[in-house]
Parts: sequence; structure tokens; C-alpha cells
Amino acid sequence: MNWNTYQFNELSAGKLYEFLKLRVNVFVVEQECPYPELDDLDQESIHVAYTENGKTLAYARLVPAGVKYGIPSIGRVIVHPEARGKGLARQLMARCMDYILSEWQATEIQLQGQVYLKDFYQSCGFEPISDEYDEDGIPHVDMKFTAKES
Repeated sequence: MNWNTYQFNELSAGKLYEFLKLRVNVFVVEQECPYPELDDLDQESIHVAYTENGKTLAYARLVPAGVKYGIPSIGRVIVHPEARGKGLARQLMARCMDYILSEWQATEIQLQGQVYLKDFYQSCGFEPISDEYDEDGIPHVDMKFTAKES
């Protein structure tokens, strides 16, 4: 498996294009949701990706505390349509959470999840912290993970 993390300034133009194309193809085209995909958070974020045979199959963006929320957050969680059903989403979430907990020494993580994925995120340890709301025509819920003290 080829998992990597990148800071924005470490991304080649080609790799950045690949990530953005995947995000647009799924979030804007597949989900039929026109919204501003480029939101000025990428430059401050860590980008986590799984690549196989030169193709990005799983991706997420980690936003540091204080950039979007007061705590770190995970967003743009995506698995390429060709790779769904193989457990990559769970592996991706585990890697993202591990990075935030170990590298940033955070004890809490937030995300805005699409409601249809609420059970999945709960299985990763996240709990809803808001009522459901509409975000660009798609039902969402805010969720938070709190690390258990050792």
C-alpha cells in the first residue's frame, strides 16, 4: 500500500491537479452539488492519500486547529468510485486520526459529515454534535471525536 501525507508546498502541480480532479468529480459531478470546492483551506492543510499504480484511490484533508475550527478537522474524505467497498475509507480515517492525534498532539477532532455516512463516522469514534443541516443541498451533521485518556 502506498499511503502518503503532503503539506501543500510539497505537492507537485500534477499531484495537486489529481487530488482536485478527484474531489470535483465526486463532490461536484457525481453528487450533483455545485459548490466552491476551492475554499482557501488547502494551503494550510495536510493532504493524506492512498495511491495505487499511479492513481489516487483515497484522499482526505486535515485542517489544523484554528484554521476552520478551534480544533483540528478532517474533510474532503473521498474514495475513488473504482475503489469503493475495499475498506479504504476506514483505513483512510484511521490514518487521518492517527496523524492528528500523534503529530498535532490533539485530543479532539471535528468533521462535517454527510448524513448518509453518519453511521460510518460513528463506527470510527465520532459522535454527532449538531442537528442535521443543509450544506449546499446535501444533508450534513457536525461530528466530533474525543480521545480517551490513557
